[in-house]
Amino acid sequence: MGTAFAPGRGAIITGGASGIGLATARRLAGIGMRVCIADRDRDALTAAAAELAKLARRGAEDVLSLEVDVSSLADVDRLAETAFGRFGDIAFSMNNAASFQGGDALSDPEGWRQLLEVNVLGVLNGVQRIGRAMIDRGGQGFIVNTGSKQGITSPPGNTAYNVTKAAVKSLTEGLAHTLRNIPGCRISAHLLIPGFTYSGVMARRMPDRPAGAWSTDQVAERLLQGLGRGEFYILCQDNETTREQDEGRILWAAGDIVENRPALSRWHPEYSAAFEAFMKSRVR
Repeated sequence: MGTAFAPGRGAIITGGASGIGLATARRLAGIGMRVCIADRDRDALTAAAAELAKLARRGAEDVLSLEVDVSSLADVDRLAETAFGRFGDIAFSMNNAASFQGGDALSDPEGWRQLLEVNVLGVLNGVQRIGRAMIDRGGQGFIVNTGSKQGITSPPGNTAYNVTKAAVKSLTEGLAHTLRNIPGCRISAHLLIPGFTYSGVMARRMPDRPAGAWSTDQVAERLLQGLGRGEFYILCQDNETTREQDEGRILWAAGDIVENRPALSRWHPEYSAAFEAFMKSRVR
């Protein structure tokens, strides 16, 4: 990871007051980085900043927390100006803030609009404002966008969320291509793809972590491992799904196009036996 994670360098994490964002912030503060967390939840920000100050090399001096709506370009501009002004240097930008409340293709137009503004335009705002500033400064660093397996395999149930995470995947792929074609650019883009994770939203509904779910700390550990290996697609497992199972499901989803099967054939009753046989052929 070179100098990107050197002590004293700065990080900006949206959705950083809880869940995967906070778990990542803890890791970075623990290795001596200066961390800015942004979130819409003021109370959670206060608690998270106090926790991070206990881990940071120079305490509260190395921690910044800002109340930010990532769908607002003015808010993201303020975030960038404040973080760069305080730390002088940002080596890690994680566009992690997301909304989960969605629905199917025929439901809740206003909910769709809000989800798209946060999950897609919020990531784009971070890329174009914070990412651009990182590139212009010429240092080494990472831009990480948090996607989802749902943006790849599109399971039925929450089409709106699937659409936003599919957009994040495409955006991050295009960003990676752009960055590697900028002469002298030392910033790389990466897509974090969490699995079943006991994050803030789930924790509010369930007091105990399900046996099949990874903790947010495990996802943060996998993220840093993936960056260290130079992975673009940082695919996370959980306690009930193996890498081989994930690969099979992803390949089957792509095969819907190649084989011209019905959309989402994995959940189509006429293809259930074929999908099961396909998975058995790949997963031992």
